[in-house]
Amino acid sequence: MRRASITEIACYTPPRVLTNADFEKIVDTSDAWIRERTGIVERHVVDPGTATSDLAYEACKKVLEQRGLRPSEIEAMIVATVTPDTLFPATACLLQDKLGMKGTWGFDLSAGCSGFLYALITGAQFIASGVHKKVLVVGSDVMSSIIDYADRKTCVIFGDGAGAFLLEPSDSGDVGILDFLHEIDGSGGPFLQMPAGGSRMPPSLETVQKKLHYVHQDGPQVFKYAVRKMFEISKAILDRNSLTVADIDVFIPHQANRRIIEATAERLGLCCDKVLINIDRYGNTTAATLPLATADAIRQGKLKKGGLVLYVAVGAGYTAGAALVRWAF
Repeated sequence: MRRASITEIACYTPPRVLTNADFEKIVDTSDAWIRERTGIVERHVVDPGTATSDLAYEACKKVLEQRGLRPSEIEAMIVATVTPDTLFPATACLLQDKLGMKGTWGFDLSAGCSGFLYALITGAQFIASGVHKKVLVVGSDVMSSIIDYADRKTCVIFGDGAGAFLLEPSDSGDVGILDFLHEIDGSGGPFLQMPAGGSRMPPSLETVQKKLHYVHQDGPQVFKYAVRKMFEISKAILDRNSLTVADIDVFIPHQANRRIIEATAERLGLCCDKVLINIDRYGNTTAATLPLATADAIRQGKLKKGGLVLYVAVGAGYTAGAALVRWAF
């Protein structure tokens, strides 16, 4: 089987920025309260009418331009999102049409904040099996569309953004996606969810009045699970590959909360220089956090050709995952 390699990346965030000072005018909160509990200073949010596919389009267009590809050369596309433009058709269909990807097939993938990592590994299997040579993996979310801006526990956390990776066969057996480890725990579903809008609780006047179409989160429960599981799954994939943290060049975790990231890194024994944290500028963009963090790791010189990346994420479901990647460029 061939190994899949990440050969190009691009990201996009909407130009409008909401700072902590802006939130002080909206809800009962403060810059100090938000920074202390989350590590967030600002986040990007869309203007009304801008959808998930609009952000994804900008990121994908950049990837194609940077790699010098025509849209029709992409064989498959996976879009990770929890904020699709519509429940159906899939956002992948809308994005394919916007990009003019004739002959491309694709689908949406929903795994909460682990969505991009799950999509990345799914796309890698199409490359590894020999079915496809060019797969586009996209993470895009407009979290501002499902946030209650009267709930200070959740509204300050999330931002909007998109990122895309191009996957192609690796030129070397030592480069590319080396291994992954994923798991789900549905018993944690009630702690992070959007209760209404599905077949269990279809939209109604009552669900709207009760604000059940927004994100609902039990912060303490999610925090405990995330710290424990991000450590456990990171250690497990390192042990399975006979690696230690000394072998890792950069640790790129899902950006949900600065304290979660720092607690995980401390338990792993990772020095701060190897940990990528950019939640201060973007907040939690759900499926877009890993590509946005990867782009920053490259800009900061933490990630270079041949570098070993440890990705890890935990999300609603609960979902969890980790992957080891030897960087190709």
